[in-house]
Amino acid sequence: MIEPFLLRSLAAGIGLAVIAAPLGAVLVWNRMAYFGETVAQASLVGVALGLLLSIDVTAGVIIATLSVASLLIVLGRQKLVPLDAILGLTHHGTLALGVIATTLLAGPSVDLMGYLFGDVFAVTDTDLMLIYGGGAVVLAVMAKLWQPLLRIAVHEELATAEGVPSRLVRGAFIVVLALAIAMAMKIVGVLLAIAFLIVPIVAARPFAVTPERLVVIAAIVGASSVVLGLTLSANVDAPGGPSIVLCMALLAGLSLAVSARR
Repeated sequence: MIEPFLLRSLAAGIGLAVIAAPLGAVLVWNRMAYFGETVAQASLVGVALGLLLSIDVTAGVIIATLSVASLLIVLGRQKLVPLDAILGLTHHGTLALGVIATTLLAGPSVDLMGYLFGDVFAVTDTDLMLIYGGGAVVLAVMAKLWQPLLRIAVHEELATAEGVPSRLVRGAFIVVLALAIAMAMKIVGVLLAIAFLIVPIVAARPFAVTPERLVVIAAIVGASSVVLGLTLSANVDAPGGPSIVLCMALLAGLSLAVSARR
């Protein structure tokens, strides 16, 4: 008989894999992987914010990720410094600030490793409600934005000329991205959250001929990685989140190898 905590971990991971697939596709199409990584690292500042204000940590993470994403959008419009340099500065700066602030606010007993790498086996029924409730919102918004996001990814200037409100669409996408990162942090932590969005897309890309098929295959890859990763973790006593991401990376490597042979 499977233990209840393992069933919760499995349900949480599979739910997150389905949520992450369309978001990851948009990140890859728009070459925003580093942008997503930078926003994900800022979630540790949100943890510190939640501790400081005595509010739910998830709420703090959403506030911090949205704030950093908005800051990056504003800074990306200046021409003095390249965007990748801005991302590098923000990426490392927010991670360092988050580590220091979290440690100072919570004291030496803080489970910093849990925040950095997650603890999928500590998922509660409340967490599941958040993942599936928030995930339903994310998927509904993505269904509404799907065609405008595709048009922007193909040619943003042309999409804007045809009436697509590109800034509004990108802003809504960043909001749901922040929500997904907040949910992913519980399972795989700050450092691995973006892997849930990017790696399954890499694995699915060689076998997808349409955007919709890419999302479906990526969701299957993500869900399969959750099952394989939790099985690996249970058998060798390895951390759950990193085990899931390792299985994703192996599947992506296998996919690219098969594609190269074809």
